[in-house]
Amino acid sequence: MQVFRGIPGHAAHPSVLTIGNFDGVHRGHQALLQMLMNTARAMSLPAVVMTFEPHPREYFSPDDAPARLASLREKLLLLAAAGVDRVHVCRFDSRFAAVTADQFIDDILVRGLGVRHLIIGDDFRFGARRQGDFALLEQRGAQQGFVVEAMPTLDVAGERASSSAVREALAEGDLAHAARLLGRPYSIAGRVVRGDRIGRQLGFPTANIQMKHRRPALAGVFAVSVEGLGENPVAGVANIGVRPSVTSAGKPTLEVHLFDWTRDCYDAHLRVHFLKKLRDETKFASLDALKAQIAKDAADARAWFAENPVCPTNCP
Repeated sequence: MQVFRGIPGHAAHPSVLTIGNFDGVHRGHQALLQMLMNTARAMSLPAVVMTFEPHPREYFSPDDAPARLASLREKLLLLAAAGVDRVHVCRFDSRFAAVTADQFIDDILVRGLGVRHLIIGDDFRFGARRQGDFALLEQRGAQQGFVVEAMPTLDVAGERASSSAVREALAEGDLAHAARLLGRPYSIAGRVVRGDRIGRQLGFPTANIQMKHRRPALAGVFAVSVEGLGENPVAGVANIGVRPSVTSAGKPTLEVHLFDWTRDCYDAHLRVHFLKKLRDETKFASLDALKAQIAKDAADARAWFAENPVCPTNCP
């Protein structure tokens, strides 16, 4: 998959296009991408996605923007896995926010991307002050030579599949519900970096996963499965949160204690799948109390994996 920053001045080739934030690439997104792929293949044209960085709501309301479900890197990996040929990542800033609906159609869709078939969600709005809508796209498409198709809402067990619904499920600790909406367990990927080694001092060494510019969509202690350390996943227990018992910095971290794992994994790029919430994050009065709770968390996670084996090997 090719990835480009921004939109070219003139398209080298025509395209089949969809536009969106695609945060989490949930089942609604997946259905939209499947429509994109089917249409692109039928027309013998590249399947192209236009997305934004940062999320528009992070630009307009940074203090109350929703937690991200995926980093840009994770989103691009998910789009590549869906078979997308090309992604254009557009920087959402004051200049982009000021583009009118007509400029968006003329400069970006027609001239920049050579769109021949556009597939969008049924609630898509665009242009300064959200002045553009599906009706305008249909009208201009008839004039400019491109077709516009709306993707209807996808329901999962009677619920609209959306990034907001996934966030709500994760915030409530309902990982099974989130997995139904995503079509897979929720996960976070990142590189293992050096931490303060407090876990090692307590007898439970952890892999510290780097989370760049991330406000996590979930918090607490979880039974997890970790990819990236070998042929098979490794079971473990993870804490994601601000670690109130050991620091007052307030910076979210993701720490994973890997079961029956003794090798160094610094700089490895791991994916942590969140499978079962064990408890909320808590501040303990002493490190001894924290150590006792971590031991109980590890035992609870091992007991859960004994009844829910998800790893071919390395499961307790």
